[in-house]
Amino acid sequence: MTAPSPDLTDRLVSAVVARDAATVRSCLEQGAAPDTLGPDGLPLLCTAAAGFDHLTAEVLVEGGADPDRELADGSTPLLRAVDTGSPALVAAVLGDAPRLRVPEASRRQLLGLARHWYEIGVVEELRRRTGAAGAAVTLRMDDTHDDGAIDEISLGGLTARAGHGAVLTYLEWRFGLLPPLSEVMARAVPHAEDGDSNWYFASYCLGRRRGPRIWSELTALRRHPDPKHRRFLASVLWHRGTSVPVDRASDVVGDADFLASWARDEPDGHVLADVLGAYNNSDHPGQEAIGLRHADHPDPRVRREAAFCLSRERTARSAAAESALLDMVRDPDPDVRATVAQVFAPRFAPDNPLAPAIRDALLLLLADDALRVRRNAAESLALSDDRTTPVLNAFLALLDEDNEDLRLEAAFALARRGDPRAEQAYERVGPVDAFSEHDHRLFALWRYGVGGQPDRA
Repeated sequence: MTAPSPDLTDRLVSAVVARDAATVRSCLEQGAAPDTLGPDGLPLLCTAAAGFDHLTAEVLVEGGADPDRELADGSTPLLRAVDTGSPALVAAVLGDAPRLRVPEASRRQLLGLARHWYEIGVVEELRRRTGAAGAAVTLRMDDTHDDGAIDEISLGGLTARAGHGAVLTYLEWRFGLLPPLSEVMARAVPHAEDGDSNWYFASYCLGRRRGPRIWSELTALRRHPDPKHRRFLASVLWHRGTSVPVDRASDVVGDADFLASWARDEPDGHVLADVLGAYNNSDHPGQEAIGLRHADHPDPRVRREAAFCLSRERTARSAAAESALLDMVRDPDPDVRATVAQVFAPRFAPDNPLAPAIRDALLLLLADDALRVRRNAAESLALSDDRTTPVLNAFLALLDEDNEDLRLEAAFALARRGDPRAEQAYERVGPVDAFSEHDHRLFALWRYGVGGQPDRA
């Protein structure tokens, strides 16, 4: 096998240091060695781990970097990842089939390290390692783009993230260990704020456990006096509903009935919103009734979920459901209005043509003060087949918006309708390199230019 060129190796090292995951992938595809050593003499996977760079670490592992490679100090890149306390980083570095790949002694070492950090606490462990007596500095960081935020703590020149409880839970799951529900939940409940990685990983792993025993333990939490515990249950059920394979759907067949029953009597608004969020993952005959029940709930988070209850894809709404949604068009909460604009999209109706009342509601939402409301309304209108003069005029007016995404939505709408003003509308969008090359709205211009025909994307 031909050794990679020094230039390619240098580019790989520079890309890892710069946290440029796309260039790292490109270098590996061109033949760069994934276990190349970095500036500190350690494998580049350790460089990514030290920088909490889970995206680059994932690319390196996928490209063949060895997470189990023993280093001079007896550690491995995987052990170093666990030390950081970043659940996202550990998930990226752990690799495939760890239960079979990682020796039992190494598994115990990884679990022991995560447990030690979790039990002693990040600040105390940093203080023990550095001897520093001053105050720690804590920053709230995005651990991943999808799985939430986490505290990053620095003291005495060392930094770690406060996710070792989540790391422990994730390692246990991947190693085939099933600790008691109470133990896993205790690691999550202190982190009940929305979007916390510790909460996410605990509910994620529990959401993948099946069987009558875990189901009985979970459902008992519905009556827990602490709303945080009930919210945790709702989060676990959300993951159960989103992770089940098609051939295992029978494992969660009773979840929707349980959630429907729970939604009828949950007193806490935040919990109820989470319950409805999990419930909306299913297709259940009682959804419209539950949506109507909560459409005027005092908590806007509940009203947002109620709007989804009233809008099933390719299913005709009853007159009562449509009336409730039309009332929400003037809801005082912009997130509720944004949700209504979203569920008025054609995919939430059996036929593409918009009913006049829905069209008029979207036109009203298109003039909303909140940008997110206007964006959702523009998308729903653009995907419809409505070609009435008020709708076309509304799209032309959007070309004067300051927001480039709204201008692109308007240009897309004109292109898919075969409007002769489409090409000029795309010129009004401005530079399109800010958008993904795979954006369907850019593809619509090509379709229009090739055939001058309406694009049905």
